[in-house]
Amino acid sequence: MSPWQQTARRALGAVARRAPRGTRRTTGTGAGCPPEDGGSPAPGAAVSGPGRADGGTPVVTWALIAVCCAVFLVGPGSGLNPAYGTGDALAAARGAYFARWGVIPAELAGGAPGALLTPFTALFVHGNWLHLLGNMLFLYVFGAMTEEHLGRLRFTLFYLGAGAAALAAYAAANADSEQTLIGASGAISAVLGAFLFLFPKARVTSLFPFLFFLPLRFPARVVLVFWFVLQWLAATGLGQGSPAVAYLAHLVGFAIGFLYAWGRFRRPARVRPPAAATEGDSQP
Repeated sequence: MSPWQQTARRALGAVARRAPRGTRRTTGTGAGCPPEDGGSPAPGAAVSGPGRADGGTPVVTWALIAVCCAVFLVGPGSGLNPAYGTGDALAAARGAYFARWGVIPAELAGGAPGALLTPFTALFVHGNWLHLLGNMLFLYVFGAMTEEHLGRLRFTLFYLGAGAAALAAYAAANADSEQTLIGASGAISAVLGAFLFLFPKARVTSLFPFLFFLPLRFPARVVLVFWFVLQWLAATGLGQGSPAVAYLAHLVGFAIGFLYAWGRFRRPARVRPPAAATEGDSQP
């Protein structure tokens, strides 16, 4: 096996072993961003291998991945459903499908019938294979441990609510846009934000293109903060990014996830009770 094959195998297939509390390991892979969608959470860096939860099977995480994959396979985005035809017919079907289930900011801002539900339906629609695999890999990596910590019901509501809010925020900031926005990136960005607060010391194996894709291990706080800076630079036009990617939705989702975890799990300041008076002392 060549060194490149060994590197790819470790990056995409390594299963993290259990580590001491506060230093648990997690791995996974990022992908690029197709046009006409919300993009993948990490356009510039990849994270490798699955996280491991100690509280049992991450049922919700697996269910979300299964639903997204099923929706993609039966829809026109995969190109596998013969009902949508080929060539120009397939391209037209994709456009109509994305417009039906995705967020169109102008329609959402204008209160078009059915538009209010699209921030939720868009979370399960993806533009192509690269878009789907990039998002699902990040959900697989960071979702399990986050779900374990939040609990299944709370994680489900958090994922759907934060994802819809991220897409709605992008639509509000671009109320005149008629470009369709699809993908789970906003929700997965919220998972990343929550993960950063909950497991900042988790070790993450990362592959950076500008470092020749060498697998390097960093704490999650280093990788995710670096990711956030990349998103911010792309959103403000200071960095290189695709104009078809809704970086603002990534930033909003990440902020919602981090603030939710901070508000839910931050430790309140301990107030020490006054020491009891010893014999011979007077009580206040």
